[in-house]
Amino acid sequence: MTNGAAAAAIAAANAIKASGAIVRIETKDFQSIVTKSEKPLVIVSEFKFFGTYYRYLTGYKGFVFYTKTKTPLDFSSNVELMAARSIWIPN
Repeated sequence: MTNGAAAAAIAAANAIKASGAIVRIETKDFQSIVTKSEKPLVIVSEFKFFGTYYRYLTGYKGFVFYTKTKTPLDFSSNVELMAARSIWIPN
């Protein structure tokens, strides 16, 4: 393995460690999880790729949950929304 290939392998391994466990779920399940939380924090990012899409993240019981929608979601007033420039989810 060349030095460049070794460095790329190390970078990929570190990226996987940093991302942790992200669970992709349907929008209705995401909203249900947010409703169950006492003081939920939801991170949202808008992106355009053949239309406008919205990506959402929230934490619950040690897991990070993710969903993607074509329309913005409405949340109750107890939800803290944080806008992010982008959200990157590994495949």
